[in-house]
Amino acid sequence: MANRFEQLAAPGIRRLSPYVPGKPPEQLERELGIRDSIKLASNENPLGPGPLARAALTGAIAGVGLYPDGSGHELRTRLAAMHGVSPGQVTLGNGSNDILVLLAETFLTPEREAVYSQYAFAVYPIAVQAAGAGACVAKAHGPDHRMPLGHDPAALLAQVGPKTRLMFIANPNNPTGTWLDEHELDVLLRAMPPEVIVVLDEAYHEYSVGAGVPDGTHWLGRHPNLVVVRTFSKAYGLAGLRVGYALSDPDVADLLNRVRQPFNVSVPGLAAAAAALDDRAHLEATIALNRDGLARLREGLSALGLRVAPSAANFVLVDLGRSAAAVNDALQRQGVIVRPLANYGLPNHLRITTGTAAQNERLLAAMAKALAAPA
Repeated sequence: MANRFEQLAAPGIRRLSPYVPGKPPEQLERELGIRDSIKLASNENPLGPGPLARAALTGAIAGVGLYPDGSGHELRTRLAAMHGVSPGQVTLGNGSNDILVLLAETFLTPEREAVYSQYAFAVYPIAVQAAGAGACVAKAHGPDHRMPLGHDPAALLAQVGPKTRLMFIANPNNPTGTWLDEHELDVLLRAMPPEVIVVLDEAYHEYSVGAGVPDGTHWLGRHPNLVVVRTFSKAYGLAGLRVGYALSDPDVADLLNRVRQPFNVSVPGLAAAAAALDDRAHLEATIALNRDGLARLREGLSALGLRVAPSAANFVLVDLGRSAAAVNDALQRQGVIVRPLANYGLPNHLRITTGTAAQNERLLAAMAKALAAPA
């Protein structure tokens, strides 16, 4: 049915397809009449929040009748100290997704362009198109590269032109799990014109430590046009609270804060995020669980004859060598939700989040049955 108000909307909005999140277990169970499903589709932390964050949430209930601190002073101060920057370099977001949209709203117009890789996070093209800007998509590495389907720095740089204002780089990348190493990233940043804002999306940074993925914050002092974006949704287990942040030059942060909504992070979100920074034990347990999960999924899926890309995040990209639709359907009928990637132009691939040890084993058993089922 046609939308009666379609022609009243901005051109970029008229052509926009909304982001489709991972299917909730409740929805799958309603649709199929099953119980006890597991969700390994949205790169959430299977441990959830740590005990300090949970305690902070309980304490924050008393304050939800009042608006939150619009500046997020305590959390911004804590983040600034952790990263060795000033509070004026920190911008808070309603999840890192909010920061990505703020950047597009701040720096893009219909006369400008943004650059991102072929298989980059789906929010980048949505934010660019909503701003009415042009999108320059860099061809990714091929499937046989050491970083299959990952960012090609030379291809990214080749897309930069006089209209370019933003470049989005996820490191490690979602949905591939691949990454740029320190040398590749350094060369790319040095080659970037100063009028191009480089958005380094490090949503999976905590998982990538020790895997050869550089810490982008180390370049902030050298490159005023660099913005590093992080989130509490992944390793900190606070996806439902929506808390993210950006680190940037103070002048960039000033512009972002002109656009940012004044109460974009809630009272519980601010409290839980600040407490999560103190819960080193929970973070280390999360990282250890993920490290073991990645190894087990890689081993088990490879044993089933599937190609698994290297990953420095909390998920694996799996090439089934055939359309993933039937396999995904068979997994769902067993109560296992993963992420099909046809919307990324990868119809033969699934993205699978690491879970608990029991969830990983259930996924592998379900995958074996799904692969054996008639197509």
